Amino acid sequence: MTFLTLDFKGVIAGLLLAVAFLIAGGSLGIFFIAVMLYFLIVSAMVTHIGKEPKKALHLYQKSRSMRNVAANGIPPLIFAVLFGIAKSSGAHPMLMMASIVGLVASIAAVTADKFSSEVGVLDGTPKSIVSMKEVKKGVSGGITGLGLASGLAGAMLISLVLAVLPFSYGILIPDFVAIIVIVAGFLGTIIDSYLGFFEEKGIGTKYTTNFLCGIGGGIIGLLLYLLIA
Repeated sequence: MTFLTLDFKGVIAGLLLAVAFLIAGGSLGIFFIAVMLYFLIVSAMVTHIGKEPKKALHLYQKSRSMRNVAANGIPPLIFAVLFGIAKSSGAHPMLMMASIVGLVASIAAVTADKFSSEVGVLDGTPKSIVSMKEVKKGVSGGITGLGLASGLAGAMLISLVLAVLPFSYGILIPDFVAIIVIVAGFLGTIIDSYLGFFEEKGIGTKYTTNFLCGIGGGIIGLLLYLLIA
């Protein structure tokens, strides 16, 4: 049994994560869950791109486990908690908005990474992001032109969710926020590739790399918002 590439344990973990988003996000809990569900949908779609070539390369991953859910879901949950704390403590609205931007940027980062890895393997021979030497397809830390472009596209797709806030919640979103999310999301996948280089050397796993990708993208988004706003 799979749901949007999640296996049974992954689905259970996803449901628990959804409850956590509801509790942490308060009035925006449903929005936070919707963004995560959107991430799952577009990720499931991109997973099936080039399915047969990826199978031939032994790089096709049909389902994801609860560890994938934790690695990709806990980073945005941290920003949801920050939002909840800021709101309950009566913090300046700018801090609450910064938390929202951090959350969306975090999801944009893991989405960008997903697009980059799933589509990038269909390009030519990848190069190490550190040494720029050619590496085998599927090696962590390898990048291709198509992969980077796909990562940027993934971040752009996530930035579209910001359009929901003004209509559904009456929250005004400055025009530059979408750009921040795209930039932060793209930089998140760059972080992932750098960490992947060390992962190949036995430092960390794909789960820690994905986790730090999400955290990094979210922090970049939050800081950029505070800097510009």
